[in-house]
Amino acid sequence: MTMVLRAYQFALDPTPDQQAALSSHCGAARFVYNWALAQVKAVLDQRAAERSYDVAEDQLTPAMNWSAYSLRKAWNAAKDEVAPWWGENSKEAYATGLANLADALGNWHTSRTGKRAGKTVGFPRFKSKRHRFSCRFSTGSFGMSDSDRRHVKLPRIGLVRTHESTRKLARHVERGTARIRSATVSYRRGRWHVSFSVEITKTDPQPATQGGTVGVDLGVKSLAVLSTGETIANPKHLEAAQRQLRRLQRQAARRRGPDRRTKRTPSARWRTTQARIATLHTAVANARRDGLHKLSTRLVDEFDTVVVEDLNVSGMVRNRRLARAVSNVSMNELRRQLNYKTTWSGRHLVVADRWYPSSKTCSDCGAVKTKLRLSERTFQCDHCGHTADRDHNAARNLAGLTSSPSCGATKNEPAGNPPKTSPAGNGYRHGKTAPTGAAKAV
Repeated sequence: MTMVLRAYQFALDPTPDQQAALSSHCGAARFVYNWALAQVKAVLDQRAAERSYDVAEDQLTPAMNWSAYSLRKAWNAAKDEVAPWWGENSKEAYATGLANLADALGNWHTSRTGKRAGKTVGFPRFKSKRHRFSCRFSTGSFGMSDSDRRHVKLPRIGLVRTHESTRKLARHVERGTARIRSATVSYRRGRWHVSFSVEITKTDPQPATQGGTVGVDLGVKSLAVLSTGETIANPKHLEAAQRQLRRLQRQAARRRGPDRRTKRTPSARWRTTQARIATLHTAVANARRDGLHKLSTRLVDEFDTVVVEDLNVSGMVRNRRLARAVSNVSMNELRRQLNYKTTWSGRHLVVADRWYPSSKTCSDCGAVKTKLRLSERTFQCDHCGHTADRDHNAARNLAGLTSSPSCGATKNEPAGNPPKTSPAGNGYRHGKTAPTGAAKAV
């Protein structure tokens, strides 16, 4: 028995008054975030100006503490003056904004001082009203309803009806095998959602399936090609919705939209069309996510080890001819799902190095071709004459990485960690020939 953190998300069906209360809480979190950021920025600008006049360091304006506790203390001292309406919302709304700012400032500071590896983090920016609505509750009366399994409790808002049953989480709470740590409400994909962060007692992983190793070659023409020879078709949900999406976007273009320069407000018909566009995008995203979950679950259930490639998706979408098709596949999302599902199930996930020439290597004799164009869909070995489908050949090479002495395969990393990235450049996976190292573990 082990304790793991899981998230349970439910769509909400709030009343109009509850919608206004949810919007007010999220707006309060945005307001206090911007207020505290303005205070921090003013102190930093003042100290920078004083340094430009050669003021001694010990005579500079005192620095402001960026911790969530200090920001909350400053807010409590000034809230009656800057926001006399603060009592309309739960204190958790203000704690959410201040905690988010403390994390953002901490990430910026560690990145600037070189203590943070990876991509450079910029200074936090002010949040506009168009920013995604979100608010977290970590204290107070929140959780599941005691009366039925179709309501959740939120501080200052009360019982909110859910669009779906909460029985899956409610059963764990009733048995005492789960403890709800926090609840986050957010407005995404055209509706309100609540996500519970749950500390749940999980049974030990199931014994190995003895299903062996499978190599997964992701692509655009086909969603995935397995080393077993099976081809997973690409449903192309976005392509199927393009005709309706184009029609709605042309319709929105003919109607009166907002204009920030002239302060023009959008018409009711423009808002209606935008809501229909958002609904269509939501349906496409949900269908794509559902298919990826079914594929990742099946791979984890049937095989002991899953081998995938470390694809440079951000570099692939720079090709304007492939950007929409690559984004429609959601390769990183499949890898993210495989990452935590293999960890939960006691399986292994191996990530091949970004520059490993899986498509150029012969799966029969191991010879590597010098060049292989993307248009060549059939692999033919110049050394032994082996002929195979390009993607199937790559999948077979990936499946053989765990037994290769040069692959350096290791076990999974803890669930929830972000995928590791290779320090290589922005070339595509079928670009230059890589160094010898072939795989790394996730």
